[in-house]
Amino acid sequence: MVFFSTFTKEKFEKIMNQTDKLFLLDAYALIYRAYYAFIKSPRINSKGFNTSAILGFVNTLQELINKENPTHIGVAFDPSGPTFRHEAFEQYKAHREETPEAIRLAVPIIKDIIRAYRIPILEVSGFEADDVIGTLATEAGKKGITTYMMTPDKDYGQLVSENVFMYRPKYGDKEFEVLGVEEVKSKYEISSPTQVIDLLGLMGDSSDNIPGCPGVGEKTAQKLIAQFGSIENMLENTDQLKGALKTKVETNKEMITFSKFLATIKIDVPIELKMDELVREEPNEDELRKIFEELEFRTLIDRIFKKEKKQVNEAPQQGDLFGFFTPVGQVEEKYSNLTSLEELNYDYQLIDNEEKRANFIQNILTFDIVSLDTETTGTDPISAELVGMSFSVAENQAYYIPVPPKREEAQKIVNELRPVFENENSVKVGQNMKYDMLVLQNYGVEVKGKLFDTMVAHYVLQPELRHGMDYLAEIYLNYKTIHIDELIGPKGKNQKNMRDLPPEQVYKYACEDADVTLKLKNKLEKELKENDIEDLFYNIEMPLVPVLAYIERNGMKLDLDALKQTSEDFTTRMGNIENEIYSLAGMEFNISSPKQVGEVLFEKLKVVEKAKKTKTGQYSTSEDVLESLRSKHPVVEKILDYRGLKKLLSTYVDSLPQLIDPTTGKIHTSFNQTVTATGRLSSSNPNLQNIPVRDEDGKEIRRAFIPDDNCLFFSADYSQIELRIMAHLSEDKNMIDAFLSGYDIHAATAAKIYKIDISEVSKDMRRKAKTANFGIIYGISVFGLAERMGVDRKEAKELIDGYFETYPSVKEYMDKSIKVAKKNGYVETIFNRKRYLPDINSHNAVVRGYAERNAINAPIQGSAADIIKVAMINIYNRFKKENVQAKMILQVHDELNFSVPANEKELVEQIVIEEMERAYKMHVPLKADCGWGNNWLEAH
Repeated sequence: MVFFSTFTKEKFEKIMNQTDKLFLLDAYALIYRAYYAFIKSPRINSKGFNTSAILGFVNTLQELINKENPTHIGVAFDPSGPTFRHEAFEQYKAHREETPEAIRLAVPIIKDIIRAYRIPILEVSGFEADDVIGTLATEAGKKGITTYMMTPDKDYGQLVSENVFMYRPKYGDKEFEVLGVEEVKSKYEISSPTQVIDLLGLMGDSSDNIPGCPGVGEKTAQKLIAQFGSIENMLENTDQLKGALKTKVETNKEMITFSKFLATIKIDVPIELKMDELVREEPNEDELRKIFEELEFRTLIDRIFKKEKKQVNEAPQQGDLFGFFTPVGQVEEKYSNLTSLEELNYDYQLIDNEEKRANFIQNILTFDIVSLDTETTGTDPISAELVGMSFSVAENQAYYIPVPPKREEAQKIVNELRPVFENENSVKVGQNMKYDMLVLQNYGVEVKGKLFDTMVAHYVLQPELRHGMDYLAEIYLNYKTIHIDELIGPKGKNQKNMRDLPPEQVYKYACEDADVTLKLKNKLEKELKENDIEDLFYNIEMPLVPVLAYIERNGMKLDLDALKQTSEDFTTRMGNIENEIYSLAGMEFNISSPKQVGEVLFEKLKVVEKAKKTKTGQYSTSEDVLESLRSKHPVVEKILDYRGLKKLLSTYVDSLPQLIDPTTGKIHTSFNQTVTATGRLSSSNPNLQNIPVRDEDGKEIRRAFIPDDNCLFFSADYSQIELRIMAHLSEDKNMIDAFLSGYDIHAATAAKIYKIDISEVSKDMRRKAKTANFGIIYGISVFGLAERMGVDRKEAKELIDGYFETYPSVKEYMDKSIKVAKKNGYVETIFNRKRYLPDINSHNAVVRGYAERNAINAPIQGSAADIIKVAMINIYNRFKKENVQAKMILQVHDELNFSVPANEKELVEQIVIEEMERAYKMHVPLKADCGWGNNWLEAH
């Protein structure tokens, strides 16, 4: 749905149905937007190439074409050399950071893609893209051609006219936005779109280094334009101004006039509007496929080319870009350069009777390596039932054993195969083996022997990439697998269940899974050796798989009465806070509407003079923004309180009961071993690692997590593990001494920074030292530390300087980490887990700074993650060895939780603390704290 603001849907649809519809795209504006949208989780392909800008641009282009079906289209680029603005004003865009390397490398490829779409590239030497678009759009508008300028940049508002519109792209959860004359006037509170030039001339534009008038912001500029109509008229009548504003304007007359010149988009660039050359043509599918496959845009290829099969003479639907292409079946055969099953000399067998099973089992027990996979009725392993099992022991050979729906018959077949699964002498190979292990546990079978999980192996090798089997098959084997939706249909209410299909339709798909997984194992094990990360994989990640399966199977009990009470309390408090907000605001409004909250805070209450706005022109009311305004007005704190309670209610309090498994009566979160780049585990369905623990409301949710009947809740967590790892890695003598002395590290840090005895350290000094301790190892800046501590920058700088004076080797470690990253392109944990940092040598300071902070922190956070994994494995093995009945039920970062029978209290505490504290020997001891209770809150 397009975001229309005051632009009515009827009016928009009327325009869209007219004959000619010209779209002109501002390439660099869209490319930069796409790149920075992915800055925290860049899209890197298997060759290490950053494809963020390309993928984002293509997605935007493709969605535009599908959605709006333009009859004419062109993409404008800035020239490679300087423009007339640079010649007139040397500082024009001079302060901009150097273009990130990823964008520089992406632009030629994006141009190739545009050419493959057969879309004209518009570029004129000496003029920017907005001048080119301005000239063409103005000429097209005069000729009555409906024209859309696609860009996020506000300066295009000056070009809007009766037939020319701004078309702002989607961003995050914001939809497309179309701005006509009335929308521009309303958005910027001006009487004519051309006054956008005056607005920018006065307030300036930091992104283009247009200086404007110093001290004049958007609100003041709008008032001046409303009063005088234009910059020229204002400068002729400065006697009507008063005070400081008059002085500012009169002092900067030349700068204001020049700023207007810089902000004016030219409409007389030497380029001719040739509509016949802008007609949208059929893309070169051959070339597009070739480029997309090289970039590894598999999902994009599927989305664009893998359409429903059409009759050759079927007319394309409006908006269907590829309606004129060859039917899908022919397309796949003609264009795919990936091998498929039918091109292989394969031997896949359906083992569908008792005699065949007996022969198969006798044969497979002679092999040392067995690849296995399960086909099931669903994706939740706790409730899923087996539909069949596939096995492979040699490449291009595999076997599928179907399992009937009747439980007794299914159990009989699984029991026959038990010797295969429980053979401790054979290596079991799988993709996401934890799932298969949990499903088999539903039938009383424990997978034994060494494990090789191809998904985890690839994660260890390339933590930032995808790890799905289909993707890995394409990258490592140049092979296109049979996709599940080819069997059961696309996702949705009409999708079939695997059990709905006869074994004859399933067996090739299932056999291929086991076969491909074995082939991937043969490739990946070599890479593990070449990259010197076999120990990490075989001694930590693989032994962890059964531990995670065990924890997930154990599940956690919920106190539903406690949750109900919490829900009622939160709802009552929200009602009270709501009334307080209305009272403080002097009006009622929708507190859940960011738009209305912004209008109340920044227009009615004027909490700040110049409020930050989103890309769509709406006031930004994100949590970060409101936190920075907390002290400006009491209503801000109340809005934050209201939002916090609402989020806790919807995410946890009211949602957790819905996730209880009806059979077990527990919730069974899923631990994700291959998601975070740092090595940390994450959890989902539900995500129990994001429950807030710092505020009382977040803690209250923990009260609902209880142990099994007649058991106690036991919680143990590492004390200051990241600081201890920093002491170990940096080998800083003062920090090591502080830990070895047994002093409170934050008090000891404060004493050294302030040069006082530890007994004289106040609570405030300790608080500041604690903030510094944790902030600095995350690469916090002076500004960030000042903001976090609520002090001025001078004090923050003194604190950081004092910190590095106290712990000089910490600074040396940080500098060394960055240096190592620049040399190697990655950093490592103490267990050799690699974190790749492709932007570490970027010439763009923003991009490089993000990579440098990761270079400092990734070895610390990753080592902490590795250490607790070692502890989990050792505790699990001790419990099994000593026949302990207590259960490990949850891991949250540095914390482990258990349900413990009362008679095992002392034993479990001893085992857990012992194994946590000796998981890894460092220059300073690991320390674990623990607690007991009737629920999670009491224990922690």
